[in-house]
Amino acid sequence: MNRANEHGSEVARLLRQISAEYEAAQRGLSGLAYGTSQHDFITARMENMGQLHNQLRSIVGDDAIALVAEALNALP
Repeated sequence: MNRANEHGSEVARLLRQISAEYEAAQRGLSGLAYGTSQHDFITARMENMGQLHNQLRSIVGDDAIALVAEALNALP
């Protein structure tokens, strides 16, 4: 995770964005929209998380998924 320290602010930004996308998807599960629109919303959030994870992985390598898991586990 040494590379994560070198790019700390970018790593932190990506982890915040991933957390925000995850929280939005979670809220989408209990939101007012049902059916296709709800599914499309959640799918978009998950696809965004995937893209952000790829960006994070390009910075820190295979440790990216561990950083994501740690960030998501810290959510209330």
